[in-house]
Amino acid sequence: MNPLESYLQNLSAIRRSGAAVKETSYYGTLENLFNEIGSTLKPRVRSIINIANKGAGIPDGGFFTPDQFQRRTKGELIKGQLPSRGCIEVKSTAEDVISVANGTQVRKYLNLYRQCLVTNYRDFVLVGVNGDGSVKIRERFVLAKNEAEFWSMTDDASAATSEQGERFIEYVKRVMLHAAPLALPKDVAWFFASYARDAKARIESSTLPALTTVRSALEEALGLKFEGEKGEHFFRSTLVQTLFYGVFSSWVLWSKNNPPTKRDAQFNWH
Repeated sequence: MNPLESYLQNLSAIRRSGAAVKETSYYGTLENLFNEIGSTLKPRVRSIINIANKGAGIPDGGFFTPDQFQRRTKGELIKGQLPSRGCIEVKSTAEDVISVANGTQVRKYLNLYRQCLVTNYRDFVLVGVNGDGSVKIRERFVLAKNEAEFWSMTDDASAATSEQGERFIEYVKRVMLHAAPLALPKDVAWFFASYARDAKARIESSTLPALTTVRSALEEALGLKFEGEKGEHFFRSTLVQTLFYGVFSSWVLWSKNNPPTKRDAQFNWH
């Protein structure tokens, strides 16, 4: 089953029990979602709920990589490490994530963890820190614009997954990998490929009259025809890949002429 469909179904079941509280009853379902998606990454990313207070309060969770799990046969575990992919702040479905992201508590987390995923189960926003220390909203994904719409969505998880599943999973993967150092072109290529898949999913599910003009111009320029349903699919896929990998090629050329400075290296983790 798609991770998003399972997530929505489990949230619905917990709510329909009538025994849930607004925020914490759903923690386990959120953790399972993150861990199912995180297990597909290299290196894997694991979510842990309610991590220890390291001086900024107790985050609702954190993202860890395999190198952070100690293999010790004797003695106590070494304490003190921070989640290498940032912390997690969870609120109830009624709260506004942008207000939370700009709040005092998340600011404290950012001072220590440098990156935080804020969510109310239906709206996800990745928050980081600019080079000057100011808060930066990095990337956001909205499953449902309000609480009522979200709970209605959970009652038809299959339809919601069909519409948003692929894009949502790609978003979560980017969140989990965001703090990874981008030292090689292949690392940047992964992000471009992820955004390309997201863009492809968007245009394949939309009616965009402007694409007709682009398609006609491309057919004329190349001397070919995109015929039928398969032809339309091939055209849209080709268009997205051309745009995104053109940007990637430009980045590679630019980076050769603009090597990173010491300041860039200092903030590479962020």
